[in-house]
Amino acid sequence: MTRSVRLLASASLAAVAAMGATPAFAAGTTAGSTITNSVTLDYKVGGVSQTQKSTSDSFTVDRKVNLLVTEVGSTTTSVSPGQQSAVTAFTVQNLSNATIDLALSATQLNGGTGAHGGTDNFDVTGVKIYVDTNTNGTFDGSDTEVTYLDQVAADDSKTVFVVSNVPLGRSTGDVAGVRLTATAAEGTAAGSVGGTITASTGANTTDVDTVLADSNAGGNTQYDGIHFAEDDYTILAASLSLSKTSRIVSDPVNGSTNPKMIPGATVEYCIAVANASGSASATNISVSDTLPGATTYDSAFGIKINGTVTGAVCNADGSAGGSYASGVVAAGLTDIGAGVTRTVVFRVTIN
Repeated sequence: MTRSVRLLASASLAAVAAMGATPAFAAGTTAGSTITNSVTLDYKVGGVSQTQKSTSDSFTVDRKVNLLVTEVGSTTTSVSPGQQSAVTAFTVQNLSNATIDLALSATQLNGGTGAHGGTDNFDVTGVKIYVDTNTNGTFDGSDTEVTYLDQVAADDSKTVFVVSNVPLGRSTGDVAGVRLTATAAEGTAAGSVGGTITASTGANTTDVDTVLADSNAGGNTQYDGIHFAEDDYTILAASLSLSKTSRIVSDPVNGSTNPKMIPGATVEYCIAVANASGSASATNISVSDTLPGATTYDSAFGIKINGTVTGAVCNADGSAGGSYASGVVAAGLTDIGAGVTRTVVFRVTIN
């Protein structure tokens, strides 16, 4: 800054004892603030105290523009094919010493490595940006769709959601990378985004000059008034597991008391289909089981479908369904959501 000093001391000083005070700069002092430092001078001439002299120095604090965008959390956002309103979250901070607007844009990667590994190989659709209006940290119906953050105060921060739709037809492990970029803009009027902030050029002036101070962390360009962070969506489609168990129900000698696997005994089969590791629902599920030789299908018991499992034990609690023809048991199951197991149960007699 240009410094203007008023010198009030007499030029005919015989002896001078001066005391100076160094201005105290506090990080974050508001741009446009005036910092004044005063000094006083006492002295004598021929042993006689002279009139005290004083002077001061004032300067105006310049504007330091700094912003930071960071991902909320440190893991990918797991999504399923066809999922609507999939959310990634970011924190956008105004680290400047002045109120500014922050223009926002959400873009997608075009190949390359995602923020959390894997290769970007698809794009999400319908990408929108929302600000966390009620500051609860969760995307909900009260949040506001935005293209900029209006008049963000110095040292303030906002949670911003990038919300997208996931196309169908993607497989587990597919990655879609997204980037949220904030650009420093003038916060001159509420309700509209200001012009892009640029750095002052040339020598310091008595006005409020502007210095761009953003970092190059995370692949950003230093001192350009722009900062971005990346997150990604990773597909975790339905991943079904299949198991088949059998238990002896009765035999013609012992009945149901400690029965044995002898000819004439009734054996119950349970086919369990579990969606234990996926985040999406599996649909259009069909099961086909060819009966083993030396067994006869128990038509009296029939087929029970969409039953449950307790621990590792199947419950014969499904509803009647499925079909049997030419030695094959066939059944269709209802959709199996994440963490759900459904069963097909039927019985045979040992020949």
